Amino acid sequence: MDQLIQDARSKMRKILDVLRTDLATVRAGRAAPSLVENIVINAYGGTQRLKVMELATITSSDPQSLAITPFDNSIIGEIQKGIFEANVGLNPVIDGQIIRISIPRLSEERRQELIHLMKQKLENGRIMVRQARHEAMADIKKQKDQKTISEDEAGRMEKEVQKLTDELIEDIEGMGKKKEEELLAI
Repeated sequence: MDQLIQDARSKMRKILDVLRTDLATVRAGRAAPSLVENIVINAYGGTQRLKVMELATITSSDPQSLAITPFDNSIIGEIQKGIFEANVGLNPVIDGQIIRISIPRLSEERRQELIHLMKQKLENGRIMVRQARHEAMADIKKQKDQKTISEDEAGRMEKEVQKLTDELIEDIEGMGKKKEEELLAI
């Protein structure tokens, strides 16, 4: 019956991974490859993500700029166009065989907007974790009602699921504090 707990743990960890990836897209005023790596580029007759090792390497030479070096220079224009069309507020400039992106400093008003957006994403993550907990608790109750597990076993499993939920909510809070510090740093 510990399979129920393993399933709940797996679901909650996936939620945490998705949230971590989602938070990485919130721009913190400094250059990071995560700002552009998931942008979809039309190249070679199809679409691909810019992500490192697919079309280009993405590096951050200083806190205010990114450099994208395509593996194939024939698609440099498509990469630039894809970044423009992604509408992420970045202005890519072709500089020889490299695309350079200057990251503008954030105004205080924009920082507050991004903090608000980040808090919405965190709340959505907490809701998804609580939903996973609810599903796990329902599965435990179902097993208990079918008499496949004892009352004591059900109680132990419910406590374990609740403990797991509390740990993940705490992780989400930690991610939020870290991201807020990044956003407020000048």
